[in-house]
Amino acid sequence: MMRQLNAVITGIAASLPDYILTNEELSTMVDTTDEWIMTRVGIKERRILKGEEMGISVLGTKAVADLLAKTGTAPDEIDAVIFATSTPDHFFPSAASIVAENNNIKNAFCFDMEVACSGFVYGLEICNGLIKTGKYKKIILLAGDKMSGITNYNDRTTCPLFGDAAGAVLIEPTEEEVGIIDAELHSDGVGYKPLHMKAGGSKHPASHETVDNNEHTVYQDGKVVFKYAVSRMAEVSENIMKRNNLTANDVDWLVPHQANLRIIDATVERTGLSPDKVMVNIERYGNTSAGTIPLCLWEWESKLRKGDNLILTAFGAGFSWGSVYLKWGYDGNKETVKQD
Repeated sequence: MMRQLNAVITGIAASLPDYILTNEELSTMVDTTDEWIMTRVGIKERRILKGEEMGISVLGTKAVADLLAKTGTAPDEIDAVIFATSTPDHFFPSAASIVAENNNIKNAFCFDMEVACSGFVYGLEICNGLIKTGKYKKIILLAGDKMSGITNYNDRTTCPLFGDAAGAVLIEPTEEEVGIIDAELHSDGVGYKPLHMKAGGSKHPASHETVDNNEHTVYQDGKVVFKYAVSRMAEVSENIMKRNNLTANDVDWLVPHQANLRIIDATVERTGLSPDKVMVNIERYGNTSAGTIPLCLWEWESKLRKGDNLILTAFGAGFSWGSVYLKWGYDGNKETVKQD
């Protein structure tokens, strides 16, 4: 009898733009200060993808190229490319298909999925299901956003929050007791009004009016979103730990979505983990939406050991939120990790 297949991450890469937008520079654009931003959200700087015709596929393409090289994988071995993003280059074709083409990946089915900041945790569960069918051997899951493309740089409440980045993981089947062990995902449509981008879709197609009114950018009712994010992210992390009989001591790393330092702190408090077990890089990259969790995993890769218990947790538009419990599949190799 065939043993159960688990879906395991076997490699990770990420791509960041070079341009650093500091709080100092932001304070020349809108009425804000470094102190105000640091106190409220904990962000010092963020990366911005500059240049003409530079979509999220630019970052995705580089992340996948690095991933293939790092894992010694040939492009024609890839069975699927899935891109979790809210900022694709176009409505169609998918950013996933553009990234695949740029990396000469020709044997894969490709699609984008959109769950805002929860994209990576949702994507892991989708890949988990695909791997467990036994049909697919190598899947690339990308997650990331060019948030600068949908940010209103006249809105002092939202423009300090967001940055650009993309990460990519290779996911393969294994019979070992590692990989994606459990996931808990949620959605609640109560989140429509407090967090959305009004225009650009079929309800409010682009027009002079929508552009003039800045309706192609993120709208957020910060207080409402904060309240939900704090409780839901903490709750779902606690749920998945309890369901898998994990104490704070059993968890090696908590990897929270990087939206706001205060939301992260609340989650840490609820799970009872010590802060040194929590991946936090929001200060340098801000909120890259679906990109935050893979960006953390990429930066911390050298510290990860095979069998480490990781709790990944996110909250985003929809509202959507969820948590994934995974056992890390390999010892992080210091030679292959690029630190800025």
